[in-house]
Amino acid sequence: MGKVYLTGAGPGDMELLTLRALRVIREADVIIYDRLVNEDVLKESKKSCEHIYVGKENKHHILPQKDINTLLYKKALEHEVVVRLKGGDAVVFGRGGEEALYLASKGIAFEFIPGVTSAIAVPEMANIPLTHRGKSVSFRVVTGYEAPEKGYAQIDWKSFVQDETIVFLMGLHQLNTICTQLIAIGKDKSYPIAVISRGTLVDEQVITGTLEDIYDKAKSLPTPALIIVGRVLEVREAILKGR
Repeated sequence: MGKVYLTGAGPGDMELLTLRALRVIREADVIIYDRLVNEDVLKESKKSCEHIYVGKENKHHILPQKDINTLLYKKALEHEVVVRLKGGDAVVFGRGGEEALYLASKGIAFEFIPGVTSAIAVPEMANIPLTHRGKSVSFRVVTGYEAPEKGYAQIDWKSFVQDETIVFLMGLHQLNTICTQLIAIGKDKSYPIAVISRGTLVDEQVITGTLEDIYDKAKSLPTPALIIVGRVLEVREAILKGR
């Protein structure tokens, strides 16, 4: 019986992969990876390593989560080193916690290997500090995905009244809803917002605007995309002007 490494692959740029993640990738007998993983990472594995894609994209899942859990269990019975590779960090909206609970229930050894989350890395590499004196003393990371089919709202919109930085992950398809809801709770239509598509990669796109106009500017961007709302975007403008 082997061990499963629930591993964060970082936001995309190969140089943001941690040394610990790289080590287990090179030792892996099998790598079970998600859509947001830079596939160049797989080239670091040994030739005999089995690669299994289980990516998910906006209501289209190669495998349901319960089947991914079962796959991890079966592969751990067959191999010494199983790497579950996820974009960003394994537990920041990566369902790594669910997989850990399942493995624990089956008596399978596992270990979390933290990854550089896109929630911090993508804005930072686009010259957007998530906190800045005089602009924001806090930030929060929120799922951009609402689930009306579950019969309840996942996002407590009224809690966003405070002037802090908000990072929405997986929210491009909900961009119009996000803007509408933030305006409805009292944020000015001119409040700054940005959308970053394919952050940290060579084809990254950064679109800035306001709650009123960002949807028309950014709605056609390719995914993955991250949304940042907050006064810290004014710092980015100052940085770019100073260059």
